[in-house]
Amino acid sequence: MDQLMRLNEIINDFVWGPPMLILLVGTGVYLTLRTNFFSITKLGYILKNTLLKMFAKEDKGEGEVTAFQAVATALAATVGTGNIAGVATAISIGGPGAVFWMWVAALFGMTTKFAEVVLAVQYREKTDDGRFVGGPMYYITNGLNLKWLAYIFAFFGALAAFGIGNMVQSNSIAESLQVTFNIPKLWTGIFLAVFAAIVVIGGIKRIGQVTEIFVPFMAAFYILGGLAIIIMNISHVPEAFGLIFGSAFTGTAAIGGFTGSVLKQAMRYGVARGVFTNEAGLGSAPIAHAAATTDHPVRQGLWGVFEVFVDTIVICSITALTILTTGVWKNGATGAALTTEAFNAAIPTVGGWIVSIGILLFAFSTILGWEYYGERCAEYLFGPKVNIFYRILYIPFIVVGAVGGLELLWDIADTLNGLMAIPNLIGVALLSGVVIKLTKEFFAKENALNNK
Repeated sequence: MDQLMRLNEIINDFVWGPPMLILLVGTGVYLTLRTNFFSITKLGYILKNTLLKMFAKEDKGEGEVTAFQAVATALAATVGTGNIAGVATAISIGGPGAVFWMWVAALFGMTTKFAEVVLAVQYREKTDDGRFVGGPMYYITNGLNLKWLAYIFAFFGALAAFGIGNMVQSNSIAESLQVTFNIPKLWTGIFLAVFAAIVVIGGIKRIGQVTEIFVPFMAAFYILGGLAIIIMNISHVPEAFGLIFGSAFTGTAAIGGFTGSVLKQAMRYGVARGVFTNEAGLGSAPIAHAAATTDHPVRQGLWGVFEVFVDTIVICSITALTILTTGVWKNGATGAALTTEAFNAAIPTVGGWIVSIGILLFAFSTILGWEYYGERCAEYLFGPKVNIFYRILYIPFIVVGAVGGLELLWDIADTLNGLMAIPNLIGVALLSGVVIKLTKEFFAKENALNNK
């Protein structure tokens, strides 16, 4: 067991170490350059056609769920404990400068996620029973004819869902509710398992129907709570931004250390948290987007940009600003405890409730979204008959995670989660020409319609 833990530790250090982070960000930079900074220069257009059309029902084209239900499912899986605990960890270890590097990763990650979604819709397949399935395993197979590489992605994805998308999330909820409300972990696990079963048993349509209501509510709940604290400390906002930009290249950490080391930590943890929270490049979210009703792959790709923007630029930034404006970032706490300390500093007791309920909502939504990801990966490997068995197997692990234990499995799942990125990034990079072609085609058509 000790040897297995050591082996996993070595692999995990490689998977989430500097080489992988450079590969993830490098792919984003490459795609951003090839698309002429599309996701940044056209951000206004993108938000106009996503945020302002969030609840529109006039989706055209083929698909299984609405465009927003698809992005809501993706956001359900993407917005998780990393937005609360991960940002706090980055600041406590890397200092305020980590937030700057988190933003940098997100800006380039928006293009990566756009490309992933475009390819997922372009190369998706329609099953015999009328469902739409897609994601990295399909665009690697149908676009590159590298089925062995697609199998590798699907294998990692099917297993990783049990850890990073299931047990880690239920454990975070159980820990938080026990500390804040003294609710036994087993009760929490059973409650989560029952409600998750009710939702996931209905497949993507049920998940989409739930998440399109659930995601806006949970995001608004946490965002409004965070904004209230930022407004209460509005005089410290300029100082917070000064810390973020001032220490991005010099290094300032809560736990000390020499400048070179702290700067390295700021860059590493900022980029890592950015990638980990928005999942750009991991290949998970495109699986949900592939089921969207849309008339063009690029139109759904706009929602991929929106997804990263909301997750990192909005929600993660609010967490960061609450921590920095309340001044608690040097107190020695880390993770969710640091975020809770920040909220409690501004709104005693109630602030802690906001964080606990935020963790409950964020983590539960992740459980729903990742079940779908894992199921689609398993279906690619073994066919549609495996779907019901995957759902039945997935539910009990929610209870297992809630009561604790099996930390090795969590660590292995974290490693598998990172390993998903390698075959996906190969696919995205080699198919970037398809993304460019489709993007030019889409905007040429849009411009022609606007000029009529």
